[in-house]
Amino acid sequence: MPVIDVIIRKAERLVSGTERTKEMSTARTIAKAAGFLIAANLISRILGFLRDAIIAGLFGQGSVTDAYNVAFVLPDLLYWLLVGGVLSSAFIPVLSEYIARNNEEEGWQVVSSVINITLLILSIFIIIALVFAEQFIHLLAPGLNENLNLAVQLMRIILFQPLILAMSGLSMGILNSYKIFWPSALGSVLYNVCVIVCGPLLADRLGIAGFAVGVVVGAAANFLVQIPALQKVGFRYQLSINWRHPSVQRIASLALPIILCFALNQVQVMVNANLGSSLSEGSITALYYANRLSQLPVGIFAVAIAMAVFPTITEQAALQQWDNFRIMSSRAIRMVMFITIPISIGMVVLRYPLIRVLFQHGKFTAEDTLMTAIPLVFFALGIVAQAIIQVLPRMFYALQDTWTPALVGILAMLVNLTGALILIRPMAHGGLALANMIASFVNMLLLIIILHRRLGKIDGRNLLMTFFKTALISVLFGAVVWLWSVWLTTMLGTGIISALLILVTGSLLGLLLFTLTAGLLRMEEFTQTVGLLRYRLKFKAGAKKQS
Repeated sequence: MPVIDVIIRKAERLVSGTERTKEMSTARTIAKAAGFLIAANLISRILGFLRDAIIAGLFGQGSVTDAYNVAFVLPDLLYWLLVGGVLSSAFIPVLSEYIARNNEEEGWQVVSSVINITLLILSIFIIIALVFAEQFIHLLAPGLNENLNLAVQLMRIILFQPLILAMSGLSMGILNSYKIFWPSALGSVLYNVCVIVCGPLLADRLGIAGFAVGVVVGAAANFLVQIPALQKVGFRYQLSINWRHPSVQRIASLALPIILCFALNQVQVMVNANLGSSLSEGSITALYYANRLSQLPVGIFAVAIAMAVFPTITEQAALQQWDNFRIMSSRAIRMVMFITIPISIGMVVLRYPLIRVLFQHGKFTAEDTLMTAIPLVFFALGIVAQAIIQVLPRMFYALQDTWTPALVGILAMLVNLTGALILIRPMAHGGLALANMIASFVNMLLLIIILHRRLGKIDGRNLLMTFFKTALISVLFGAVVWLWSVWLTTMLGTGIISALLILVTGSLLGLLLFTLTAGLLRMEEFTQTVGLLRYRLKFKAGAKKQS
């Protein structure tokens, strides 16, 4: 018996050691993917703001830029309806199963059918939209008045974008299923580069339509850069449609609730555009710029972490490794909290110098800065909820449950619409932003509650501790940064140079105080974030040596 006990103990240690090795390997893979996506998204977002800054400088914040932003509503609606829902909720999980089972040949048949069906339906809708573009713009934003025709012209150009983005989005889904993330990340960078180059070059002849042409060129670059990676993984496209294949039907059934949710969310976007067009000139653009600023940390950090962890939690759910599923999901959410809460507070405190540095030049005036700062307060306060929402629905998708997040999203959308109608009168465009913030928190809290009931436990204690610790530190040092910015503004004024100095020194001061305190408190999320950064630096250094 003692010998048997020794053998059993050694076997247990060997198994547990193997499991720890696998867990560490998985963590390193996710860290590598998240780190690369964060770096690529950071570059892409910086280029995106450079693009917006160029547009603001050339055209200011008025009815022309309102028309430009309205022109994106229908193309975005078509993309998210026919590609976004399929990609995020069904395409990757189903393809990941085929890869895990080494049945890629059948997987390519399913992928080809989904691609062909999507592109066929999307092409039909685009043709209809091109014909009825004028009627749609009249219905969407009647308050544009003299620039209604400009919005129609811009939308007809931009309508070619969703078809090309559909191909790049589906390509991204294929590569992400293989845990290959760099081609799509590089594509998003090239997208913004093309807009930045084409827009100013064509602006003299085409006006703001030059940027619309750049959008289409950028979408093409986004797709083309992914083709070599598709060939490398062995993708075999087939010009066929098998409507009756069980996996094609399963993807359709999984995607249906998300498509409905996206449709209602776009109705919300349309209502906001309609309400915004009835307000003072430039309100739609002010909302757009403020929302873009608030989406910066969401796009750079939250989306990257969520995309990196999604294939792994999908595999864990398929293998019913529920403890690993909860641990991995909790780590992702806590890291998102730890990164985005201080950014949220910092953006509220430094909103004026931030807007001045990015946009206040050329035809973008100090009054436009004040107008944009109002909705930015509410959008910024909703950053943490928006960021966590990038992770939570993917947990349901990994469980192949797409109806729950869709229904919760519909409820949140109704809250947003009700709040917008109530708050627009006393708060104008600021009320639309506040309604969005409230709806984001409702969405987040309901998803967390339902997940807790579904899984039995979701590491709630650690999630709450991370939230309250991070929020407390952020608010305390946000107050210090605010006092610093007020003092510097009194000393230096509100010029661009002083705004840049306030923004840089305030950001560095807040970052220094936050990281020192989080390190002293030995927060696990601080260690994970530092480890992620160290891994990225080592990875880059190793790549340079190899090259």
